Amino acid sequence: VSPAQKALMVKMVREGIHPTPVTLAIGDGANDVEMIKEAQVGVGISGREGLQAANSADFSIAQFRFLKRLLFIHGRWNYRRMSKVILFSFYKNIVLVLTLFYYQFIAGFSGTSLYEDYLQSCFNIFLFLSPVMIGLFDKDVPAKVVEEFPELYQSGLCQLDLNQYTMIETVVLALFNSFIVFGFPALRSEE
Repeated sequence: VSPAQKALMVKMVREGIHPTPVTLAIGDGANDVEMIKEAQVGVGISGREGLQAANSADFSIAQFRFLKRLLFIHGRWNYRRMSKVILFSFYKNIVLVLTLFYYQFIAGFSGTSLYEDYLQSCFNIFLFLSPVMIGLFDKDVPAKVVEEFPELYQSGLCQLDLNQYTMIETVVLALFNSFIVFGFPALRSEE
């Protein structure tokens, strides 16, 4: 099979199946580079045929036997971490914007800002540590447990951590918390 045919096969799977699957291509040589680039996730195995596949892939492993750990353990952890980071980013920015929105009713839509300029511009700098720590260190179960129970991988396949319901839950929580963050100080200032 030629390199172009391999890439076309990946493209055909990605575009021809509904619901659209996430494609993974694994290769170990220069003839696999096009296929790896066509897939949404590419894994290159460095070996006897050189480093071309490993250099053009999203992930590189030294031996094929490391693929199971990469997919089932690190893939699962990465999905869960990224889901939490995305939801947290939406949450904190919704809370910020809604408190500014509520303040405009008190300020008579004059354009006066609730926060000092430096505080508003540094908001994400102050809160960057939480998603970074989640992204780096969050592990809901140890690697050994994931190896013993591959059913745990279903959380990613079924999109249990990031779907429309978790997004709605996050938005509702942000609405509620923005009322609290804005409401209590506003009530105290009226007294």
